Amino acid sequence: MELTLLDYIIFFLFVGGVALFGCSFFFKSREDASAFTAAKGQLPSWVVGMSIFATFVSSISFLGLPGGSYAGNWNQLVFSLSIPLATWLAAKVFIPLYRSMESVSAYHYLELKFGYWARAYVAVCYLLTQLARVGSILLLLAISLNTMFGWDVATVIVATGVLTLLYSLVGGIAAVMWCDAIQGIILIVGAVVCAALLTFDMPEGPSQLFEIAAANGKMSLGSLSLTLREPTFWVVLVYGLFTNMQNYGIDQNYVQRYMTARSTAEAVRSTMFGSLLYIPVSFVFVYIGTALFSYYTAQPELLPEGVVGDKVFPYFIVHGLPAGVTGLVIASLFAAGMSTISTSINSSATIVLTDFYKKLLKRESRPREEMAVLYVASAVVGALGVLMGILMMQIDGVLDAWWKLASIFSGGMLGLFLLGLVSHTIKRTNVVIAVAVGLAVIAWMSFLAPLHTYLTIVLGTLAIFMTGFVLSKIIK
Repeated sequence: MELTLLDYIIFFLFVGGVALFGCSFFFKSREDASAFTAAKGQLPSWVVGMSIFATFVSSISFLGLPGGSYAGNWNQLVFSLSIPLATWLAAKVFIPLYRSMESVSAYHYLELKFGYWARAYVAVCYLLTQLARVGSILLLLAISLNTMFGWDVATVIVATGVLTLLYSLVGGIAAVMWCDAIQGIILIVGAVVCAALLTFDMPEGPSQLFEIAAANGKMSLGSLSLTLREPTFWVVLVYGLFTNMQNYGIDQNYVQRYMTARSTAEAVRSTMFGSLLYIPVSFVFVYIGTALFSYYTAQPELLPEGVVGDKVFPYFIVHGLPAGVTGLVIASLFAAGMSTISTSINSSATIVLTDFYKKLLKRESRPREEMAVLYVASAVVGALGVLMGILMMQIDGVLDAWWKLASIFSGGMLGLFLLGLVSHTIKRTNVVIAVAVGLAVIAWMSFLAPLHTYLTIVLGTLAIFMTGFVLSKIIK
């Protein structure tokens, strides 16, 4: 099916408008590194909050949550139930901590606790995960558009990467976050429109949707069994808690946003708003999957054979939405992808400057020199992300492999941070041993263990934390 002229107009107006709007921040962002990486701490709280929300959402959420609930139930929604506790911890512990250090890097804290080696180790882990993240999002976005319209995958990867890099590079963090705010609003509108159309387009009315869903157990939150081999309610809840502690506690993407707020109080309010907003939005996404199940169960002739799981929502976007709305929803999908990519580019460039260049330089860096590093680092990260997305096209199962590696890096990072929070004095050797033990556990969980992979970050983090804590009590 071809897009209508109205769909093209809506889609390209959105994409072009976002790029031009982001580029309009050029003169403010080029003043110095503080403007490029933290907007001089002068962004409105609602923009910070919407940017935090948009950072949390990605193309994976936009397509994966409906696909998962279509094939299964609302088990994925349990992940969101842990957000309030993780956000509360961020508000009480992490945000005041980072704001008091007045460093835009999340990993400056680790240097104070354990030495520069810990900061460099976690910074390298972070950069690797961001490259994987950019490549994965670009590829998933391109595959979705290829499925819907037949657009060439490599062309979409390059075009999306270049466009997003353009305003990230030119406008700095202010452009990224203002565009995040706009993209977040578009994303919510697109999701709500899809949910409403599915609900009221049932042959026998909205009640039929819920009757079919209830009869097939589509609104269950998952099994309450205590098994650790399946994604039960408890496994997903614990996984969500640790993952969200990592997101809101130590992820540079979020920490950098805390530093753009005008005060600690505004940073806390923005974080609470942005994170809690994800809960109802994630509900809309899983509801869309359930609504799609009822919609096509009631009208099976509308869904061709072979269109299952994650492919159902893209199929509906193309064939089930009216002209104009299709363009809006594709713009929403692009919004989720572009927001994630721009965030990763800017935060990675910040880490290159603060955690490597300025630390390894034996003299005080000049403002123009720092800006040059940020520009070059942004361009390199963007280019490598595009290359990563293209390479992933050639290798079967590469996405799963990269997400396993991301679990390894993430587990090591969170465990080290938690150890630093509770251990006031600990030998460097003990910390290195703790990290090694934790990474061994994470590797075992990722590739050999019979337990569900959601528990990888949980057990890996606990292994690092408990090993380091015990060693600090035994070996003084």
